[in-house]
Amino acid sequence: MSTPRVRDYMVLEVEHLQDTATVRSAIHELLRGRHHGLPVTDRARKLVGFVSAKELLRRASDADTPISRIIRPGTITATPDTGLDDAARIMFRFGLRDLPIIDEHGRLCGILSNLDVVRSHFERASPVKADTLKRLLRERYGLPFSFHRGLVPIDRLTPTQWKVFEDELEGRRYELERGFAEPVLVLQKGDAWILVDGHHRALAAREMGLTQLQAFVLRSDRPEEFARQETGFERIAHEHHLRTVDDIEIDNSTHHPLVEVTTQLIRRFEGQPVRDAASGE
Repeated sequence: MSTPRVRDYMVLEVEHLQDTATVRSAIHELLRGRHHGLPVTDRARKLVGFVSAKELLRRASDADTPISRIIRPGTITATPDTGLDDAARIMFRFGLRDLPIIDEHGRLCGILSNLDVVRSHFERASPVKADTLKRLLRERYGLPFSFHRGLVPIDRLTPTQWKVFEDELEGRRYELERGFAEPVLVLQKGDAWILVDGHHRALAAREMGLTQLQAFVLRSDRPEEFARQETGFERIAHEHHLRTVDDIEIDNSTHHPLVEVTTQLIRRFEGQPVRDAASGE
């Protein structure tokens, strides 16, 4: 597997400010988005620095002052060919949320956020899940399997989980809005697309009006033989009358197990009775 590079995960359309912008206009730009700061360039788009919300707050009374006068010249950068792990170390070492990316001429060409780094780790973990399932299927059915990454149609997915949790669903919506969700795991058997892992992601995507999802798709290398065998995934779908992701129940009454455990740990740390977490009091 090739080493992931910054170019694989950086955002290309970068919001930035020209060095001639005033403190007032810079504050306005920050308020329009969710950024804690923005790169600053000259007219040739060469990166000259980075202005943070804290710097603008300190100089808010100098509303008409160009930001070129309040920022420190230069900033920490990387190039598209920088290894992603190296970029992550730079960001961790200097406490950066965003790392501007420049080309060989010093021009701003992208930006890498700490969320992009986390997303990369999620995506790199997904092939491990797919490889594990491939091995289990081979052992169970005595057939060779392979997988590839691609897009799958959400309306053709057959779920194998009959309930999802609303709090986790909300988290998946947030991830999808920011291009942050890892691929789902799908078993293709003939015309069937069986959703093995990623039910919260699939349902969140459906609710958001998306029609396709990135997925690792497993299929048997001997499809005719595999078609004659019923999988446990198919039995679960039949038993719970699951045909599409719209058949999945959304549970608003309890927390996702991960949220529940986290709540209990927090309450224990704060000295509150653990039973309160379960009761919701």
